[in-house]
Order: sequence, then structure tokens, then C-alpha cells
Amino acid sequence: MEPEFSETTSEIIPLSLPKGKEKLCELCQREARLQCRKCGVTYYCDAEHQHDDWVGIHEKICQLLVPIRTETPLSLQKAGRGEIQQMKAELIDVCREAAQSKLYEGKPREALPAARFCMRCSVEVHGANTIQLVPAYLLLAEANMGLGKLALVAELLSQAEWVVSKSPESSHAIRSQLHRSMGNLHVATGNLEAALFHFANDIYFATEAYGLDSIVTCTGYFLIADVFAKQGRMPVVRSLYSEVAQVWHRHLTKLFEAHVENAKNPGMLLESCYDEAHRVEVDKMLRAVLEFEQSDSRKNPAKIATVAHCLAMLWFLGGDPPKALGFGSTALQAGQLIPNQDLTEPIQRLLQLVQSQQTEPHPGSD
Repeated sequence: MEPEFSETTSEIIPLSLPKGKEKLCELCQREARLQCRKCGVTYYCDAEHQHDDWVGIHEKICQLLVPIRTETPLSLQKAGRGEIQQMKAELIDVCREAAQSKLYEGKPREALPAARFCMRCSVEVHGANTIQLVPAYLLLAEANMGLGKLALVAELLSQAEWVVSKSPESSHAIRSQLHRSMGNLHVATGNLEAALFHFANDIYFATEAYGLDSIVTCTGYFLIADVFAKQGRMPVVRSLYSEVAQVWHRHLTKLFEAHVENAKNPGMLLESCYDEAHRVEVDKMLRAVLEFEQSDSRKNPAKIATVAHCLAMLWFLGGDPPKALGFGSTALQAGQLIPNQDLTEPIQRLLQLVQSQQTEPHPGSD
């Protein structure tokens, strides 16, 4: 029975090779029976693995693989081995970004092919057991975490931890990411004390790498607050969530003000910082803080206004006026409950900008 295809797949053709020249499946390394017709250098054991790879990463890198996988003495002489290695290094970046984007979208199964290819390329470029492999280990761990494969996650993180321990030159950023992944694993297994240890280390190394008020460090505050919430330590949670809100408010206010100043290029500034998937991830975190503040027995209108204003700015800059208007209205209602509230004027200005965009005629309209 011939496999069916859709616009989301590449055509494949049956593979018949002489004994001793068998090809391996891109995803599982079993003997391949199919070949991608578009690039001619990628092989699969069945149509399901071909589809998974196409959706996960192959669509983005199909033609990029041709010069790398058709290396000959002549091609190496023309391009040079250094240029081939550079092409592979660029593929690592493409795969890392694709895998991370899928993870932000909550699609770990689709992230897995890109994470695997990132690891394979990283080994080819940098060698085994080198510090440059750690980002690939962490991507693979996060994808498998989403699939509930905790034993495999523990194995991957253990390998990453060993590499970092043997590499004195490991950056603070890498150590932060490793501890964050370890913390997430311990949350998933219910070991909250171990999770606190690793998230505390994540915050320490993130502070060293990015600064105390960085949005990267801020994510560590959010994660450790979630653990304290599970332990019922609500005063600590309130304090940490307040810090999360303040850091994001300062960051988004700077982006918003810069956007207003540079209104001739709307969206440009945010585009350089976030893609759609990352915005969704930030939205998820800030919504969790907002829901906590709204349901807290010690309801604080100032905190509600701050977080809602963050979400309004996030989606205004992301080009979603309805969401910006909804969160802006929530922020304004909360802000009006506070005497001498400094947020009222910025919130009103944001709402006016959103409303003016909604009433402006579109180009070409009568």
C-alpha cells in the first residue's frame, strides 16, 4: 500500500540498494526503505518517520543537507573541509532554533527530530564529550521531558552534568541552563527539595551571566516560586511573583517606549527579541502570575495592574490588539482602585494606541 502525502510532507521513493550499501533511517537508525525525493540524501524506515522528520526539521534543512551529505574528494577540494564544517555549524543553529520554537509551542514530539539532528551535527563539528554538546543534551532532555520519558531525561542530564564538571571553561549561562533542566526534572519526579537546590543555582548562575534584573534570571524566580507554592509557602511565592512582575514590567516598558518612538517600523523591536512561540511562553508565565494575584486572599490591585499591563504591552507589541485591549482594560480597572497610582497614565496611553489602531482604515479600503 502506497503511503499518502499532504502538503506537510516531502515525496518519498522506495529504496533498493545492493547488499553492503544499506542506508539508515534518519530518526531511528534502523535499515531504511524509503528515500526523500527532494534532497536524495535522507532515508527512512517508513512513511511515519519521514513525516515526523519533515514536520520537525527536515522541511527547513532538506536542501541544506545536499552539499554536506554528498561530500567527495573533489567537492572537499573545491569548498574545503572548513567550509563544510561551517555549513554544519549553521545547521546546528537552525536545528536548535527549530527545536526550541517547537518546545515553546508545547510540541515536544515535533521538537525531537530537530534536537536529535542538533546533537548529531554537534558531535560531528565539536567531537564527543565537549562542552559544545551541552545545549543539544538540554534540548533532547526538554523534548523527552515533554513526552514523559523521565528515565531518559535523567540519563541525558547526567551526561551533560558530567561534561560540565570536566570543563572548567563552562560558562555561567550553560551552568544556569543545566541547573534549570535538573530542577524541572526533580519537579516532575516530586523531589521538591532537590528542585529548590537546582533552581537556586540556576538563579545564581543566571545572575552572573545576565544580571539580577534580567528576564532570563526572572524565569528562575518564576520556577522556584512554583516549587514554593507546591510546598504551601505562600509569602515567599508572593515576593517572588512580585519580582517577576516588576522585572517584566521594566523590560516591556522599555520595548514599548522604543516602539512608540520608532513607530514607522511597528513590531520591529519585538521581532528581534521574540518569535510568536516565545511570546506564547512569556504569556503563559505572566498569566499564571496574574491568576495567582487575582485569586490571592490578600488581593493587591497594584500587583494585578502591573501584571495585566505587562500582558497588554506584550500583545500590543506582538500585534494582537484584542488581547492587548483585554489585558489593558483589566490593568486599568485594577489601577483605578489605587489612589495616586502611577500606572494609570501609561495604561490609558496604551489603550488609546490600541483603539486608534483598530479604528485606522486599512490600506486600500474605501
